[in-house]
Amino acid sequence: MLSGSVVAVSRDATHRFSKDNQDSVRLLAGLGVEGDAHLGVTVQHLSRVARDPTQPNLRQVHLIHAELFDELRDAGYDIHPGDLGENITTSGLALLDLPVGTRLRLGPDAVVEVTGLRNPCRQIDGFRGGLLKHVIGRDEAGAVVRKGGIMSIVIEGGVVRPGDTVGVELPAAPHRPLEKV
Repeated sequence: MLSGSVVAVSRDATHRFSKDNQDSVRLLAGLGVEGDAHLGVTVQHLSRVARDPTQPNLRQVHLIHAELFDELRDAGYDIHPGDLGENITTSGLALLDLPVGTRLRLGPDAVVEVTGLRNPCRQIDGFRGGLLKHVIGRDEAGAVVRKGGIMSIVIEGGVVRPGDTVGVELPAAPHRPLEKV
């Protein structure tokens, strides 16, 4: 069975780029992270609200693998959990390789379902100049590679803390690769 661990949990009640680290966060089924600006049944990302505020919120919980921070550090960027706006920072799990519909058990109670890839925007360069080209790149074949984490919805609520395990339940085959949401 695939598994990893929670390194950090973060939230922010306002629409800022980074989120503050917490001792714990509470996930609310069908809504997201309690006290976070992206909490809601319908889309909360400001640019998406402007286009269509009735679309479902497939971006309730944002997860990033801590291994990305190591890669960015090697490129000269000092990035820490919460800096890139994620709610949950994980370690030991290849988040970007998971298929759509994967369920992640976070700690003893919470379960999220993976909906797709985060699509980092130019705001990331406002946070740290030139960072966008390190989180969106191209593979050897020229295809776009998005490294900015994954998005999910909350299936079962619960409290998540640093040190919690992350269990993985893959959906039935055939698996669909992640696309931006």
